[in-house]
Amino acid sequence: MRFLRYITICVSALLISAVAIGANDAPTITSRIEPDSIMIGDRFTYIIDVEKDMVQEVAFPEFEADPKGGVELVESHPIDTISREGRRLHLRKRYTMAAFEEGRISMGAAKVLYADKNIIDTLTSNDEAILNVATFQIDSTSHAIFDIKPQMKMKFKFREISDYLLWSLLAAVILAGAVYGLVRWLHSRGKSIKSLFTPAPPEPAHIVAIRALEELHNRKLWQNNLHKEYYSGLSDILRTYLAGRYDVGAMEMTTDEIAEAVRDIEMPTKASVDLMCVLRDADLAKFAKEEPDAEQNESAYSKAYYFVEETKPAEQTLEGEDEQAVIDKIN
Repeated sequence: MRFLRYITICVSALLISAVAIGANDAPTITSRIEPDSIMIGDRFTYIIDVEKDMVQEVAFPEFEADPKGGVELVESHPIDTISREGRRLHLRKRYTMAAFEEGRISMGAAKVLYADKNIIDTLTSNDEAILNVATFQIDSTSHAIFDIKPQMKMKFKFREISDYLLWSLLAAVILAGAVYGLVRWLHSRGKSIKSLFTPAPPEPAHIVAIRALEELHNRKLWQNNLHKEYYSGLSDILRTYLAGRYDVGAMEMTTDEIAEAVRDIEMPTKASVDLMCVLRDADLAKFAKEEPDAEQNESAYSKAYYFVEETKPAEQTLEGEDEQAVIDKIN
C-alpha cells in the first residue's frame, strides 16, 4: 500500500511539473509605441514583440484601414525575426499609424493568437501602450479672426502684354511675307492661289492601264504557275480601261456582252480582235483552269498592251492654235 501511494505521489508531481513547464514555455508578448508623444496628424509606430518556441505558431492582430478611436492604420509591415537562440525565436511586428484626435489614446494590451499542438489560445501582453497626442494652441486673445479678403484688382499695365504683341506682330509679318512670296511664285508659273486647292484632274484611262500592265508584268505570276491570277489581272485591266475610255460598263459584263458593245465603237480592227482574244483566253484560264504556255502568255500581254496603245485618245493641240504655234510655244 505504501508503494502504491508513493507511485501515485510521483506521477502527480510529474504531471504538475509538466503543466508548469508548459505554462512557462508559452510565448511572451510585449508592446510599445515609438514615439509615444506626437502632434495631431503625425505618424507613429506600434510595435509588438513575441518570444516563442520554433514549433509554436502565432498570428499577429490586423487593424482596419478606416479610422477608429482617432487612430488610422497607414501600413502593416512584414514580420521580422530579431534573434534566435536555440529553439527560441524573437519576432517583431510593426504597424505605421496616424492619430487624428487630441488627448491620451490607449492602444490597449496587445493580443496575439497562439497555437501549439492541440492548444489554441489568445495571449495578451501585460503592458498597455499609451499615446499622447497634442495639438496646436491658438491664443485667441492676441490673434483676431478676420473674414476672407476679396480679390485684389490690379491696374492694367501695357508692359504686361507688350511682349505678346511684339511676337504676334513679328509672326504676322513673317506669314504675310511667305504668302506674298508664294503668290509671286505661282504668278510666274501662270497659276493662282485657287489652283492650290483645286483637286488634280483624274489620270487618263490609258495611263492608268499602261502602268497597271507594267506592274502586272513585273509580278511574274505565270512564271510561278499562277496563270489564273495573271489572266484575271489582264482581264480586269482591260475592263477598267474600257469603262474609263469608252464609258462601257465592262466590269459587270460577260465577254460576249463586251464583244457586242465594242462593235459600235470605232477602233482598229486588229485592236478589237486582240481585245477579244485576251478576254477569251482569260475566261479559259479562270474558269476552265487552262495553263497556257510561255509564248501564249507573253502574246496575251503584248495584245493587251497594243490594244491600249492603239485606242488611247490622240494628242490634242490647244484650241485656236495650229500645231506649229504649239511647237513654237513649247520651244
